[in-house]
Amino acid sequence: MSVVTKEDLLAEARPSVNPVDANAAEALLAEGAVVLDVREPAEFDMGHLPGAVNVPRGVLEFRVGDHPALKDADASILLYCKNGGRSTLAAHTLKRMGFDKVQMLVGGFDGWAGDVHKVEVDPNVYQ
Repeated sequence: MSVVTKEDLLAEARPSVNPVDANAAEALLAEGAVVLDVREPAEFDMGHLPGAVNVPRGVLEFRVGDHPALKDADASILLYCKNGGRSTLAAHTLKRMGFDKVQMLVGGFDGWAGDVHKVEVDPNVYQ
């Protein structure tokens, strides 16, 4: 039995992913796309894209259909994580589960926060 690496999984997922840069992502936000942050809750609390909802990658499949952001397979969804790995796998998974309008932010939150784009921080988090 051969071992499958994370690089193998990412290479398998990439062809089904629709990558967008930060400017295109900002346009998706303006159009009302669902913004899905697939990082862990502690990462989300430290800062996230405006209007984003947090559904960690590890529970994504289990939340499809019961989370308000994942009830409509026809919704336009913008996914991101820290720098693109988890969101690539998440986008691939959502496509396999019937979501066709899934886009992934290239460079993830690191790329977004590094540019001049708005970031929201939970007011209960001390910085």
